[in-house]
Amino acid sequence: MWSWRAGALLRGWGRRLAGAPGRRLLSCNAASQAGSSAPRCWKCGSPGAPARGHGLFCPQCRALQPPDPTRDYFSLMDCNHSFRIDTIKLQNRYQQLQRLVHPDFFSQRSQIEKELSEKHSTLVNDAYKTLLAPLSRGLYLLRLHGIEIPEGTHYEMDDQFLMEIMEINEKLAEAQNEAAIEEIESTVRGLFFCQSVLFLSQ
Repeated sequence: MWSWRAGALLRGWGRRLAGAPGRRLLSCNAASQAGSSAPRCWKCGSPGAPARGHGLFCPQCRALQPPDPTRDYFSLMDCNHSFRIDTIKLQNRYQQLQRLVHPDFFSQRSQIEKELSEKHSTLVNDAYKTLLAPLSRGLYLLRLHGIEIPEGTHYEMDDQFLMEIMEINEKLAEAQNEAAIEEIESTVRGLFFCQSVLFLSQ
């Protein structure tokens, strides 16, 4: 029962955000739908060779594989899907991945692998920069929940507002009773009232 209430509140919250200028909803499945057939290694044809989990290379021929399009930044960088992350762990993961996929290590490989290494390296850089900064991390996490709030649109969201959003999301996931849900609903109403006043005053 509580999970249904929490889900309904999140959806209503998302509609409010999307209804404001500069906000639009994204499909919740846009970044999570995988293909129905298992990809094969582009080089040797072995099945089960996409860059999922910790594997970036074909287990048979060791060729670098294309980036997994269904994998989000948190998964790629081995971080919890949360606003609060371990930035030291993030940095270590970044260095680990770059040692595996940086183009400098593929100068003697095939042209396909050179191009794939550039794609992987760019993806790792983007993921690292996005998750390292609290503002971009919060915006990306909201996007994974189906809500996109572009930076620089009508007004800038500060770190404090994003932190409040993330905390409410986490409380909703943990809510176990009616009183907890009602308390969160009250917090959401107050938060949106304050942001509405801020927006109208600009």
